Amino acid sequence: MRDFFAVILAIALAMFALSMATSLQWHRKSYTNLRQKIRRQGQSIIAEIPGNEGLNFFTADEKSFYWAGQTIRKDLIQAAHVLISGATISTSRSRRFSSQTSRNFEISENQTNNFGRARWDVAIEMADQDIVVECGTIREHVSQDLAREIFEAIRSEIIS
Repeated sequence: MRDFFAVILAIALAMFALSMATSLQWHRKSYTNLRQKIRRQGQSIIAEIPGNEGLNFFTADEKSFYWAGQTIRKDLIQAAHVLISGATISTSRSRRFSSQTSRNFEISENQTNNFGRARWDVAIEMADQDIVVECGTIREHVSQDLAREIFEAIRSEIIS
């Protein structure tokens, strides 16, 4: 009887392992398809940012940046700011716009309540709206690198 239960348990574990492997393969394939779709649209991937619902892509083409379903036209960007826990630590302003006033960026309660962990974000300042690209608190150096990559991509566009 004990051998029977051991065989049943071994079969159940083997089936579980196979389902996990299949699931991993399916996620890998959908991730590859998503990256290919972005490239077919003529966009390059600047950063892949982990989020609550998977990876979020910050992408660009010749005329715009793309984030969270929003199109951010490069010629309308007035400034970019690197934020750490809501405080600006670096700013780059476009020469095309004369406004030099600093803005405060609204940080939601969810962003500030991270048990003392630094939150890295990039704020994109435009005439009609501000967009905050949430780079996260996931392993500080990873979030910091993501914020720097995005900031440098924006900075290189607005100072040229």
